[in-house]
Amino acid sequence: MYRIVRKEQFGPTTFLWDVNAPDVARAARAGHFVMVRIDERGERIPLTVADMDPARGTVTVVIQAVGKTTRQMMEMAEGEMVLDFIGPLGLPSEIEPLDGTVVLVGGGLGVAPVYPQLGDYKVHGNQTISIIGFRSRELVFWEEPFRRYSDELIVTTDDGTYGRKGFVTAALGDVLASRSDVRRVVAIGPIPMMKACCEVTRPYGIQTIVSLNSIMVHGTGTCGSCRVTRGG
Repeated sequence: MYRIVRKEQFGPTTFLWDVNAPDVARAARAGHFVMVRIDERGERIPLTVADMDPARGTVTVVIQAVGKTTRQMMEMAEGEMVLDFIGPLGLPSEIEPLDGTVVLVGGGLGVAPVYPQLGDYKVHGNQTISIIGFRSRELVFWEEPFRRYSDELIVTTDDGTYGRKGFVTAALGDVLASRSDVRRVVAIGPIPMMKACCEVTRPYGIQTIVSLNSIMVHGTGTCGSCRVTRGG
């Protein structure tokens, strides 16, 4: 059993858990995820590792309540226990020193998996520009943590209620048009947003990394449900 040691609500359906899982916290890296099951009747939910604190033995996950189980998770309180918190699973992100600037783009819940990559890129000595986008002001989260590791931070909202009005792709286009030192773009968010980011970077020939999250059953890759077909 794994204890929820901290819970923070970001908006109507988005919230954070810090979960006491020392073994996972020691092994987790940016890009990893965990499979969570709240009880024996619950479904398995894949959640990206948004942060980890080996000293405290905690792993941070950010969750959006979109179905029965995630709505149940939103009703759980600090101190409650979950049955399974399995991980880290997947492959860590390939992060390295680059001779130039890395632009990290997070859309909505995609802000959470971008955050640990931002910290790692900064630790490796890279210049970093972060662009985080939300539908409206009430959904904005983690602005200050992002500011801590970003040489420049751009916050956008679709409706203009906070930061720059418009999509993250417009902000990304302006950054690329004004700078010649961008060596890599990392974009995580809804599939249409990631595709749009790729179209923005394509004319510049800039290496662009996105995160495709397909159907997950158990998260180990053996059943094939999570495979994504590329080029046939």
